[in-house]
Amino acid sequence: MLMRTCLHFGKLGMAALLALHMAGPATARADEAFRNFVIKFYPTAAKAGISARTYKAAFAGVNEPDPDVLRKAGFQPEFKTPVWEYMDSRVNPYTVRVGQDMLKRYGSVLSAIERHFGVDKHILLAIWSMESNYGAILSKEEKLHYVPQALATLAYSDPKRSKYAQKQLIAALKILQAGDISPKEMTGSWAGAMGHTQFIPTSYLLYGFDADGNGKRDIWNSIPDALATSANLLKENGWVSGKTWGYEVMIPAGGQAYAGKTLTLAQWEQLGFVRPNGKGFKNGGDRAQLKMPAGGKGPGFLMAKNFFVIKKYNAADTYALAVGQLADQIAGYPGMRQSWPRPDSSLDINEKFELQSRLKELGYYEGEVDGNFGSGSKAAIASIQQRLGLQPDGEPSRQLLKALRQ
Repeated sequence: MLMRTCLHFGKLGMAALLALHMAGPATARADEAFRNFVIKFYPTAAKAGISARTYKAAFAGVNEPDPDVLRKAGFQPEFKTPVWEYMDSRVNPYTVRVGQDMLKRYGSVLSAIERHFGVDKHILLAIWSMESNYGAILSKEEKLHYVPQALATLAYSDPKRSKYAQKQLIAALKILQAGDISPKEMTGSWAGAMGHTQFIPTSYLLYGFDADGNGKRDIWNSIPDALATSANLLKENGWVSGKTWGYEVMIPAGGQAYAGKTLTLAQWEQLGFVRPNGKGFKNGGDRAQLKMPAGGKGPGFLMAKNFFVIKKYNAADTYALAVGQLADQIAGYPGMRQSWPRPDSSLDINEKFELQSRLKELGYYEGEVDGNFGSGSKAAIASIQQRLGLQPDGEPSRQLLKALRQ
């Protein structure tokens, strides 16, 4: 990668220069300790080849930490949300329908990427959905963060993530210095994940791919670049072309004891593990690991190598499972045959869609029918609960759905 020549300043000279550059109308509200951290971090960035010009441009007007970054850092749904709730919000009729629409719209691009990298195009669509709701999140400014500020916030304020954030910050500065994106456009998540397919800066530098042929990599504005960058990551981490991510299986008596074990598919079949549709496994010599994400009372899955390649994107089993399930349904295959062990009062995904649809038909809800109960859905629920004489807690329930059906 070509980078501009680094301009060298003495510590005092550079500190004074940055202090003047960061000063402005917001100085009175500035966090002095944070500003000093940014100033003192420059020598580290300079050693990595970052010029003073790039550094100044990246931190122009950045005088305080991003207050939302640390709040969001404390909540990661892959590890804290029950698996059925996590899956419902990501694998549902809405995400499948939009994925199939995107398959039609970008079919030629996806097919070309699939041929070049050998990665299933439906997996790429599922990742796009999971990471940015097919790009919809990029238009919601309140959910986006300025990446250098977000990473500097973590480096300054979060001891657990400081080392990670410093490494990512330098990578982000390299991206700016290469001219792939302007500082104004370098937005992303609280942890610095960027663009349609949410790449952290170091991964972008490793796997970024110019698929539209305009001479630069751009996962923010170019859908071909974003999807090809994801395909490149999966390929380079061992994606096996033409193979599935895994299989849903029925757990035989005593089968829970095999959770975490890896055997060939033929061996699993001999032990009594079968698919819910009664079909056997192809390629019996392939190895797979038994996962039971909901514990002994829930369904099982035999995870093949590609499942673990998906985890290079996100280390959570639930993430990789959702990607695989969504990809299958976008491709036209049926969803899970078995049920999750939900609490008796909770709704399944079809009931969630029914409740939201009924609220919309009655004029209480104006948003998208997507199975996700955000502030708009909960306000609608509270209003109709009050009208029906129910406790107006705003929470979806089977009791409310039954009342609306009547």
